[in-house]
Amino acid sequence: MQPTELPIVVGLGEVLWDCFAESRLPGGAPANVAFHACQLGCRGIVCSRVGQDPLGDELLAFLVGQGLETDWVQRDRVHPTGTVTVDTSRPDHPRFIIHENVAWDALDFDAATEMLMGRAAAVCFGTLAQRSPGSRQTIQRTIRAVRPDCLVVYDVNLRQHFYDRERLEASLRAAAIVKLNAEEVIEIDKLLGLDSPDQERFARALQERYGVDTVCITRGDRGCLLVGPDRIVDDPGTPVRVADAVGAGDAFTAALILARLRRWPLESQASFANAVGALVASRPGAMPLLREEFTRLTAGYGGGLNDE
Repeated sequence: MQPTELPIVVGLGEVLWDCFAESRLPGGAPANVAFHACQLGCRGIVCSRVGQDPLGDELLAFLVGQGLETDWVQRDRVHPTGTVTVDTSRPDHPRFIIHENVAWDALDFDAATEMLMGRAAAVCFGTLAQRSPGSRQTIQRTIRAVRPDCLVVYDVNLRQHFYDRERLEASLRAAAIVKLNAEEVIEIDKLLGLDSPDQERFARALQERYGVDTVCITRGDRGCLLVGPDRIVDDPGTPVRVADAVGAGDAFTAALILARLRRWPLESQASFANAVGALVASRPGAMPLLREEFTRLTAGYGGGLNDE
């Protein structure tokens, strides 16, 4: 299969450096999704913005080195490349300090972005990169530019205080798949006034109110709950020794996208995504190199991109 035939999976939003106590590693939820989609055999593309600075140069060099295209990563002469301070004193529950007024806060909509959206098989976006009015407008406009059969995934990723009801509701209405964790369920249920007694009822409320097709709730070492239009799957997950959980949820999202594009049954989507997320959690950093491991894992679920 030629690279031009691979399904394009776009990570739309932030790309940045995750700064740990003794190291610095590439990250940013949408960029992580594109990176892992690439490792899983798709054409992963990061649609973001970095500064015209050494950190930006280094990020782009890393992405290119891992087979990702950087034509849709804009350069900013004013704002620096984004950084996040990560506290992994609890490896299974990392904490983040996300620094403001950085390049991806100034993400711009241009002709190249519009053209890319007309070719994408899937696009994943989140809440954080919508924290500035300009970037929020760009992301919403970009989502509206997708082709009719594009799979739009909203990977919620609530961070610090960078969210509100209006932003969440606009994102929910734009998405076919919504993925969030158990803690975010509690916060969003309260913020939207859903008064859901349990996770299943919460998912159904999102489907009914916002037109979402599928809701995925991740629960760490307890797997995930996947609620489709007419089926529900509760997958217990894959036990693993956690190095750190940074990026594991994004790898889960990339695997869920791949499984959905391949039209696997809901049960396979859930178990495959759990297995991929567990693999990433067993390695340090958001973008560990796992292409060979992913290839072996994917083969166990049926192989090629044309599976029905």
